[in-house]
Amino acid sequence: MSQSRDPIQELANQLKKLPGIGPKSAQRLTFYLIRQAEVECRQLAEAIVQVKTDLIFCSVCNNISAVDPCPICTHPNRDKHLICVVEEPFNVPSIEKTGHYRGLYHVLHGAISPINGIGPEDLKLKNLFDRLRDGTVQEVIVATNPTAEGEATALYLSRLIKPLDIKTTRIALGIPIGSDLEYADELTLSRALSGRQAL
Repeated sequence: MSQSRDPIQELANQLKKLPGIGPKSAQRLTFYLIRQAEVECRQLAEAIVQVKTDLIFCSVCNNISAVDPCPICTHPNRDKHLICVVEEPFNVPSIEKTGHYRGLYHVLHGAISPINGIGPEDLKLKNLFDRLRDGTVQEVIVATNPTAEGEATALYLSRLIKPLDIKTTRIALGIPIGSDLEYADELTLSRALSGRQAL
C-alpha cells in the first residue's frame, strides 16, 4: 500500500528551494499559507505560473519582459547614448529605483567565473556589441557586482569595448565589496552611478 504524501511537508520542501528560505522560514510560510483563503493561495499559484509562461527575454537588452522589445528599450525618453551593463535582470529594478539613471540597459545573465565553469561565451554579449557598433552609444556603464567575478567581467568588457572608441565607465565604490546590487539601497546606488570611473 502506497503512502500518501504529506502536503504540508511537500509545500515546505518546495519553499525551502527559494533563496534565503531555510527550514524554519519555509515552515512559517507554509502555515501562513494554510491560514489564507483558498482564493488567495490560487492567486499566488497562478501568479507563479504566469511569470513562467508569459515572460520572455527582450531581444535587444536581454531583460525580462512581457513584450519584445521591452518597455525600457522602446521608451522615447530614455537616453539612447548610455547603456548600463548589469549581471542579472533583478539588477535593473535596483538601479531604476534610484531615479538617477535614464539610459538603456544590457543584461549579461551572469558573470565570468572560471571556478563555476562560466566563461565569456556563456554571457549574453553578442547583441551588446551589435548595439555598440551602430554608432549611437557614447558611454557604457559597467555595473557588475563588486565581486571577483563582477570585476573580472568588467575588465573583460572594457578590453573588448576599448577598440570601439566608446567611453567605458565602472560604477563607483560605495557598494560593499562582495555584495550584490539587489541588496544596495537607492542612495548608495545613486552615488555609485554618479561617481562612476573610467575603466
